[in-house]
Amino acid sequence: MSDGFLTRAAEIYAYVFFGSVVAITLVEWAMPRRRPGETLALRWFGNVAIWILDTIVVRAIFPVGTIAWAVFCAERGWGVLHAVGAPASVGLVVTLIGLDFVNYSQHYLLHRIPVLWRLHRTHHSDAEYDFTTGLRFHPVETIFTTSLQFGAIFLLGAAPLAVFTVQIVFLAISFIEHGNLRIPAGLDRLVRLVFVTPDMHRIHHSQAAGESQSNFSNLFSWWDRLFGTYLQAPAAGHEGIVFGLPEFTERKHATLPWMLAQPFLSDEEATTPANAKAVVSEQ
Repeated sequence: MSDGFLTRAAEIYAYVFFGSVVAITLVEWAMPRRRPGETLALRWFGNVAIWILDTIVVRAIFPVGTIAWAVFCAERGWGVLHAVGAPASVGLVVTLIGLDFVNYSQHYLLHRIPVLWRLHRTHHSDAEYDFTTGLRFHPVETIFTTSLQFGAIFLLGAAPLAVFTVQIVFLAISFIEHGNLRIPAGLDRLVRLVFVTPDMHRIHHSQAAGESQSNFSNLFSWWDRLFGTYLQAPAAGHEGIVFGLPEFTERKHATLPWMLAQPFLSDEEATTPANAKAVVSEQ
């Protein structure tokens, strides 16, 4: 059974990816948390474009994907789970929790280390918040996070089927937690006891002081509670959150060229109108 899944991994992943996109788009349309802004089409085009570029870059840098890497490690008996001979069910749980902890840790570092933050701010510069925000990552950041995932798979000795299953879960949760979704408060409080919800992660994208330094978790919400980075609600309420970064408020920063340039821009360059140099030269 596992062999069948793995031989069809790319096909299954594509079904889950595009199925999730269709489903989340319909839910965002039917029950949005906030009304979409006027830059919706521009943002969607830019966010999807940078995701396509990310995919191309990662495939070029890493000739084998995480599943093939897990197969390579398994054939050589590398990693803790192989060393202790853990059953598949135990391995799946350990892989899920272990890789989710890696996601929390790398996310925390992306905010705390200045050079990494310059990469990650491409994600946070999205002036609105919907499922396409979960596609918006700078290619160099994607190389960094993919490298950490490869390292974690090696150390854990994660089985290929477990890695594939966890990837599918992380894919779906990324779309959900970035979704512009209105969820009943009672349900949100209940789900948030274990899992990250859209309302929980939305706070992390706020411009308000300190709020973007909270709620780093990816799947399990307990990491933030355990490490003291959990924030229950935004100061201005969910309807009052201002998304994005103050230095990247211009429309140009929703376009692919400017998203790619963001890690290399100073705050002054980021806020300079696109035609400013031309105006200065004319004078």
